[in-house]
Amino acid sequence: MSVAEELPGGTDAAVLRQALDEVRRVIVGQEHMVERLIVALLARGHCLLEGVPGVAKTLAASTLATVVGGSFARIQFTPDLVPSDIVGTRVFHPSNEKFDVELGPVFVNFLLADEINRAPAKVQSALLEVMAERQVTLAGVTHPLPRPFIVLATQNPIESEGVYPLPEVQRDRFLFRVRVPHPSAHEELEILHRMSVKPPTPERVLDPERLQALQEAAEQVSVHQLVADYVVRLVMSTRAPAEYGLGELGDTIEIGVSPRATLGLVSAGRALALLRGRDYLLPDDIRDVAVDVMAHRLMLTFDALADGVDPEQVVRQILHAVPPPLVVWNQQR
Repeated sequence: MSVAEELPGGTDAAVLRQALDEVRRVIVGQEHMVERLIVALLARGHCLLEGVPGVAKTLAASTLATVVGGSFARIQFTPDLVPSDIVGTRVFHPSNEKFDVELGPVFVNFLLADEINRAPAKVQSALLEVMAERQVTLAGVTHPLPRPFIVLATQNPIESEGVYPLPEVQRDRFLFRVRVPHPSAHEELEILHRMSVKPPTPERVLDPERLQALQEAAEQVSVHQLVADYVVRLVMSTRAPAEYGLGELGDTIEIGVSPRATLGLVSAGRALALLRGRDYLLPDDIRDVAVDVMAHRLMLTFDALADGVDPEQVVRQILHAVPPPLVVWNQQR
């Protein structure tokens, strides 16, 4: 029996905390990555994990799939991959002289696209319909994907051989880009103790039906007009920085973030608020997710790239310059 079944009367935040604790029982440290994975699930968004090899990106994705329940598939992206390897294709059967559709491994609840930047452009473009529309069209027939559906992708930022950088249009499809650092010395020792004898195995806490109910609960989180205005000001400051007292960023930002960033800030902020046990959105929720939502959507100028400007620092500079509103909620409601 799952934890969710043992505690049917538990609140949404309590169940989500149980899921977080179960993932943390396997993953040492990486608190930021684990929380962002849960938030991406609640916000119905895809997540890109970026880090050097061996920092538990793949383990975190597979552990989360086990804890949440539902079907799971891992695709190891390689330079010789073709679109039919992931979405499926038509197969001719001589016995009945007919073509049948063989669906690919993307027809799962959790798709782990491991080392996504190793696949060529055709394969990456095949994921666009999957990620945006949550469907696949084969031979003129549209096949919907299971619900819920999320893509968890990993990429290694340091390798350059055999790597195809993700195009801007595909990076924009990811709700989050989460950087995964090396563990600290204390965490490294804990990894040694925990994983060198008998690694812990995660247990299922949720199921797809309960997860969809939690996603709907996140969508019902209240958004004050002042908070919505704050989100718009953050986004617009990347497109017209001089109007928001950030004239020095005019030579740094080539193209600001897209409207998907606006929607992503609100949906991710709502999910984070639900995780924290609130049914209303605060500016602090927006500020907490802003770097992971906006940084990978920024297009910097050639000079900024040559100077090694970090887009995450640009977003932090914007957060410092654009003041959040003071929202006072009626506690009687």
